Amino acid sequence: MSITVDLDHRPPLAFYLSVGLVAGSIIALQIGIMRVFSVGSWAHFGSLVVSLAMFGFGLTSAVMCVGKSWFERHWVGSVKGALLAFGPLMVVCNLAAQQVPFNAIFLISDPMQKWRLFANFVLYFLPFLAGALYLGVIFLKAQKTFNRVYFADLVGSGLCGLTVLLAMYAWRPDDLIMAPLLLWLAGGILWFVALGDRKGMAAIVIVAILSAAVHHLAPQVLGIPKLAVSDYKGVSYARKFPDAVRVYERASPFGYIEVYSSSYLHFAPGQSDNAAFNLKKMPSNAYLGLYIDSEGPAGIIKDLPADETAYFKYLPMYYPYLLEKDPKTFVVQFGGGISTAVALKSGSSQVTVAEGNPALLTAFREDKFLRDFTGDILNNPKVKVVDYDGRLYVAHTKNRYDVIDLSLADSAGLSSPGGFSIVEKYSYSREAMSAYMRALTPGGILSVTLWNKEEPPKSVLKLYATMAAAARDVDGGKDIAQKFYVVSSYLSTATVLYKRDGFTPAEIELLNAHTKAMSFDEIYYPGLKVDTADLKQILQDYHDQFFFAGQAVDPTAPAESEPNDKPPPGMTTEAAPGATPTDATPTDAAPPTPKVPATVLGRLAWHYLIDGGWQKVADEYVFDTRILTNHQPYFAAYIKVPDLLKFTDRLELVQDEWGYLLLWATLGIATVFALTLVLFPVVFGWRTIFSRYPGKAGTMLYFLCLGLGYIIVEVGMISHFILALSNATVSASVLITGMLVFSGMGSFFSERFLDRARSFMPKVFLAIFAILATYAFTIDYALDWIGTLPYALRILLCLLIVFPPAFLMGFPMPTAMTMLGRLGKDHMFLWAWGINGCFSVIGAALVPIVATSFGLPAVVLVGAFAYLIALPAFFSVIMPLQPRATGGARSAVA
Repeated sequence: MSITVDLDHRPPLAFYLSVGLVAGSIIALQIGIMRVFSVGSWAHFGSLVVSLAMFGFGLTSAVMCVGKSWFERHWVGSVKGALLAFGPLMVVCNLAAQQVPFNAIFLISDPMQKWRLFANFVLYFLPFLAGALYLGVIFLKAQKTFNRVYFADLVGSGLCGLTVLLAMYAWRPDDLIMAPLLLWLAGGILWFVALGDRKGMAAIVIVAILSAAVHHLAPQVLGIPKLAVSDYKGVSYARKFPDAVRVYERASPFGYIEVYSSSYLHFAPGQSDNAAFNLKKMPSNAYLGLYIDSEGPAGIIKDLPADETAYFKYLPMYYPYLLEKDPKTFVVQFGGGISTAVALKSGSSQVTVAEGNPALLTAFREDKFLRDFTGDILNNPKVKVVDYDGRLYVAHTKNRYDVIDLSLADSAGLSSPGGFSIVEKYSYSREAMSAYMRALTPGGILSVTLWNKEEPPKSVLKLYATMAAAARDVDGGKDIAQKFYVVSSYLSTATVLYKRDGFTPAEIELLNAHTKAMSFDEIYYPGLKVDTADLKQILQDYHDQFFFAGQAVDPTAPAESEPNDKPPPGMTTEAAPGATPTDATPTDAAPPTPKVPATVLGRLAWHYLIDGGWQKVADEYVFDTRILTNHQPYFAAYIKVPDLLKFTDRLELVQDEWGYLLLWATLGIATVFALTLVLFPVVFGWRTIFSRYPGKAGTMLYFLCLGLGYIIVEVGMISHFILALSNATVSASVLITGMLVFSGMGSFFSERFLDRARSFMPKVFLAIFAILATYAFTIDYALDWIGTLPYALRILLCLLIVFPPAFLMGFPMPTAMTMLGRLGKDHMFLWAWGINGCFSVIGAALVPIVATSFGLPAVVLVGAFAYLIALPAFFSVIMPLQPRATGGARSAVA
């Protein structure tokens, strides 16, 4: 077959469309894999696999750099083979990966789990390798028009990423692989149209049909799952109940929502055990289980009849209604509706409820079964619904509330057995708490209930410190001792009450009586006496639990002088043989209550938070308990950075931190792989290739900075945009689409400035640095306001914010790549592309580490400085190849 297409001189439109669609299918595959891991196991393991699989680009560039002449001779066959293999590899490798599920629970105890994780990496690596080969060969053959090809690559990737967002409405997560498959098919057909290859068109259609058939039919025939859900995800338990029935299901970008009904479902978050003894009648079949991306359950409580509403009094979110009668109530997050139901049944005259997930609101408003079960709670005349984040609503409203409730907004808990991932929790930040407090009436109460399932305590200590700091912000640094009341239930929940004008002695007495009736633990109230002598030993015991050289101390075990169990009520203790009862030790006295270190530490924490000295305690505590802010909104990364290496041989002790530790592992592995792939062409081609290329170190630094800078800004801004868009998936899709499309436009326009790149590009780098540095400290204020607007307008304004930096960030890469091609540095052209790709993976792993350690503004600043450092390195890129070419080269870059 005779190929007449010249990729360096006006290739047909079908060629550019093919590049855009195939590049878009690669982005779509990444998003699809992330969704599979989010639903099947845990999202951060998907990030790990995708990050490492993206090294397919680095490996491709390294091999092509060494074997450049072979690929130039066989470029048509290479592209055709890569295209025909890409689609089938997507399907086959995804199905195969589901048959070797990775379970983080047994990462330490079962050596096979490491090999399963490695198998997932290899399987997902293969389709990316095929996609990278297609793009790499095209870049090689279109060096002189790289700006336009790169424009097609970026814009196609961005628009196709947005297409996948829409595809999430059409396909469930187990079928989402069809989106990249269709994009690949369209791109492949257009490629063969551009070449006039009819046999190729027929071949790719047949391969696509077979691939789709394998995806849909093979699981049925072989009895294998299309998406394997971990046995340790919440929904797996529900599915195994004998009478489990799925009563609702919906897929969308806002999560894969399932609701199950079963008599085995009991969701009484933090409920006092005394309810079973004191209530004449416990509600039967009172709950449905709500699962989002297989995580849960978040309880959906039925509309209880009047004779069963006493049940609510045994829940921790009932506390504020002991003091407030007929209150105006604001519920920060609707979730499954328990807090809203408690507010209504406790006599609230009006309930305003916020929910940032539109898919949840749709379910409760439109599904007949859910409406009947909940008594049509969202259409109750007393209920007003706010369809965006509650923290944004209270920050901008003039309304004031008697009760503001934020209770258990995180499904089954803040730590999961897969290792908690790095997720932004803006609803609990210092800024959010301050907004809630300011939105209270003078006698109003803020009630925050958090899961308290960790031993040693971590999340609750962060919450305590955050709320104390917020109270001082609101009250101008005044004494806050009278304004808090705190209770907890060991390994269950903790509830913090803040009263705007402080609690009176009568109110404290009433709250204490209720706490005693519920058998909860009093953690803080005005006037509570705390023995600080216990602090040193508790801190030492918790430290020794992880770092003791001998047999680890268990601080939760009773002391030798303490009994293991209390005697039943009314029983007396027997004196030891020969002992004589005295007045000090009466025979009918109950034995001393064993001290629970976590409870005592909670009391000590509030003592030092109120009276001062908490920072010293926090510094000596084994885990990081820094307050949450909008810049560091994480209930995660508790292990202090200096202690990281100490935990390498005791990972089983910190399972809930594996998500954080895997980020460090990913960074380490990515760095080793990146340096290996970057240096591979240099080692094997030094004498024949690189020895005659000037500016090698500067060129490497330049593309290293571009790879790090672009991905760091992109991933870091996703976390910022959650402030306005409330959902990580939507934020990622909008941000990626905007960044890639606008950068593609920049790439297209950069061609106009090639002849004066030497003088023009420094201005571009300085402008990028200035914009990003400004965004680092100011963008949150704009996003907070944007978050209160209608959703479509939010997306539009977010895209407008992205435009200035993204457009300019589209200039450096294509300008430098085109210059390398025009200067005859063909091998360095391929090497540079690989450097950019490899260090993009490092940048993606670096973002959450920088964010948790230094804050989100630091992430954007790191990206800004990467572009600033690239400025002087640019002059190494445009150094001419040989002295005899100096005149021509200078004219090209004057």
